[in-house]
Amino acid sequence: MQDSNNYPQPLLKGAYHAPPITLPEVGFVRLPQILQVFPVCKSTWWDGVKKGVFPQPVKLSAGVTAWRVEEIRQLITDLSEGA
Repeated sequence: MQDSNNYPQPLLKGAYHAPPITLPEVGFVRLPQILQVFPVCKSTWWDGVKKGVFPQPVKLSAGVTAWRVEEIRQLITDLSEGA
């Protein structure tokens, strides 16, 4: 699509709105999901895990590390309440 000046126009007009970030009610979440909720880099997250600031992970298999979503939800609650 082009305007009268022959410049390409975006197909979508208006601001882009990303879908809300949601966590499952129960189960496990992997690091990419967590980093959508906590805007820190991977190394900062792992440093927080090492220092006990963030929950400890669970090894689901040799190459799969995850966190209990209940613990991530509790962390969100604690941080939002200033605990």
